[in-house]
Amino acid sequence: MDENYQNFIQAINEKKVVKLEFNSKEKWNSIRMCIPFDFWPSRKFKDWLDRYHFYDLDSPEWSHNLSILPSQIIYISVTDEIFNPEDYVKWTPNRFIKRDWWIYS
Repeated sequence: MDENYQNFIQAINEKKVVKLEFNSKEKWNSIRMCIPFDFWPSRKFKDWLDRYHFYDLDSPEWSHNLSILPSQIIYISVTDEIFNPEDYVKWTPNRFIKRDWWIYS
């Protein structure tokens, strides 16, 4: 199994912030601190490709969701910083990756 995917799953299970390094649409390498959400095809994109979904904590003006193709990911590393799902999940979840996030699973 891919190391980035393993780190992503670990961060979800341990409720830890990740450091995400990826190639943005502009082809620039970007590094962001993120909350890992899930891995599934996004409804936003009509190509039905699986994407990593994150909540971007480093957005310049406000935090927002990031949907990143696996081919764009350079590295996902798990930090020691723990997050509370209640602070970030503001909808009724329909998760692909199982987790123990109480009502936010």
